[in-house]
Amino acid sequence: MINTPCYTYPGTVADDLIRDPKALRALAHPFRWKLIMLLGTDGPQTATQCAEATGESVASCSYHLNTLAKYGFVAEVPGVKGKQKPWQLVQHMQRWSGEGVDEETALAGEAAGEAFLEHAFAEIRDANRRKSLEPAEWREALALNGRLEFLTAQELQEITAEVLAIIGRYSDRNDDKSARPEGARPVRFLLSTTVSPQRD
Repeated sequence: MINTPCYTYPGTVADDLIRDPKALRALAHPFRWKLIMLLGTDGPQTATQCAEATGESVASCSYHLNTLAKYGFVAEVPGVKGKQKPWQLVQHMQRWSGEGVDEETALAGEAAGEAFLEHAFAEIRDANRRKSLEPAEWREALALNGRLEFLTAQELQEITAEVLAIIGRYSDRNDDKSARPEGARPVRFLLSTTVSPQRD
């Protein structure tokens, strides 16, 4: 599972944030998010493997991987011999904030967020179409729902932290395959909260 929030989670350490507008603009492309998700889920992949998994050309995958590498999001796996070198994620979480940054960085962050959402919604729609093909136990476990509650900002922060803490109990399985129980599959969570505009 890859955690890719568009903005900071409660308790985020400031030094973890992406502050370079050029780096944020490198994330302003839905296909690059698809590559980030692929490397995070399947581990190191060559451009050819990425092309097979995504349906894009090898040249396109190579171009986008090199762009992500330029800004430190991915890197070639060291010590691998051969013409086709696999790429790996440098970090498993991309975080930034619109608070306390200049206009250029804020706009770049918005563009990166839009690209992330475009990728995420496409992934949700695709998974929803395939749901009927899943075994009964997975069809029953998968969820797509929305609800409205009246909360204070502090209550919303507390709920978000609690949800993330629950999901975080399983984070050790990301890099340690031996920690994954039989039948475990990559499950993507998208946590999004919105608030209605204030009215007088």
